[in-house]
Amino acid sequence: MRRHGGRPGPTPRPGGPQAGVSHLPPGQLAAQLIADGLLARSRRDDMAFRRCVAELAERPRVTGWWRITRSALMAALERGVSAAWRIGWQPADVVRAVGREFGGGHAHVVGDAIAAEMRNYAASTVDDRWQAQLTALDAQVWWPAGDGYLQARGDRDGLGRGQMIARTLEVIFFLGTLPRLPHVCPPPGEARGGARDATRPDMTRSREAEGRMLARIRALLAKAESTEFAEEAEALTARAQELMARHSIDRALVDVGSGQQAEPQGCRLPVDNPYEAPKALLVDVVAAANRCRAVWHRTFGFSTVYGFPADLAAVELLYLSLLVQATTAMVRAGARRDAYGRSRTRSFRSSFLSAYAQRIGERLRGAADEVTAQVAAEPAGRDLLPVLAARHQAVDRAVEAMFPELEQHKVAGGGNYEGWISGRAAADLASLRPRTPITAPGG
Repeated sequence: MRRHGGRPGPTPRPGGPQAGVSHLPPGQLAAQLIADGLLARSRRDDMAFRRCVAELAERPRVTGWWRITRSALMAALERGVSAAWRIGWQPADVVRAVGREFGGGHAHVVGDAIAAEMRNYAASTVDDRWQAQLTALDAQVWWPAGDGYLQARGDRDGLGRGQMIARTLEVIFFLGTLPRLPHVCPPPGEARGGARDATRPDMTRSREAEGRMLARIRALLAKAESTEFAEEAEALTARAQELMARHSIDRALVDVGSGQQAEPQGCRLPVDNPYEAPKALLVDVVAAANRCRAVWHRTFGFSTVYGFPADLAAVELLYLSLLVQATTAMVRAGARRDAYGRSRTRSFRSSFLSAYAQRIGERLRGAADEVTAQVAAEPAGRDLLPVLAARHQAVDRAVEAMFPELEQHKVAGGGNYEGWISGRAAADLASLRPRTPITAPGG
């Protein structure tokens, strides 16, 4: 499994906190105190950090100081968010990374900062995929107009000024340490094609048809996940797989027939604790079966998947559905203890999910080989194999260009034999049949 490196450490700046700031005008003074607080944070100087927080919270001799502080912190937050966009981060990525590092309270702060920063862009310059993430995050400006955000968020969360300032500074600092990532869709302000295409009747009809198809697939998988009857789940998931496979193949042939020079795209899927390594392996095997490639960013809790749009949609839908099915089966298996009464649940579940992912990969590869042969034998599919092979190669080139120094890692099974056997058994019941594969691979 391919894994990308984590976040580099911050680079301390020269100078020290509180160096000659009292003579500055109030606005500049607040900005300098914020900079000093960030420097103290980078040096892990808790005393200096607390001193900056206290200075930002109270300065009795400056009229309107709390308003000035709120405005300066909000501006710094928005600059941090905007900088993250420029180095390849997206809304869901940022919120997830902040939440993993600090918790939900800090994630709320960065989510609100994203909502505030997005007011700077015209809707026609925001990519549809970007907008979908904002909608899923419910990123909206809920606080009063003006510079009242920090006060409103503090009141909502029951935090005093100092606590709210410290939380905000921690988020700003974290944003400044994010590493560069490959862009997987245009950042806000740069998405032009989507706005123009939306006015074309043929593009509008295509998007509407694809939306209806994905809605049908989601509905089928939701029913498969919720039913208590294995046969019903298998039938529902099989039908969803048929729709995904046909849609992917049809899309590839239509693109070639129209002379379009499609390019691989990317999306990011959550890979959360606990048992993140087996979950990342599941993303990897599902991606491989759909002519996509996955790169796991362990530090930040997601995998980047590269492929063509229809294939990416299939990977996302199937991975999330299989994860639900695997988790349900794992929990149903219950806790485990050894002969001395010590808990073996964690090793059991880690082995369970690792075996589940491995077995799913075996089944997907066998199913994909069969459907490729079937479709290629049809009159309409005589050009399918070279088309799929070309797409597979295009995805490989894109990943190699974006991640020239990938690390290869094996995912350990957890060393629990019972969990391994149970996981493989659950994978055999995971609503996959060889005659209804996910999609046809290119190799």
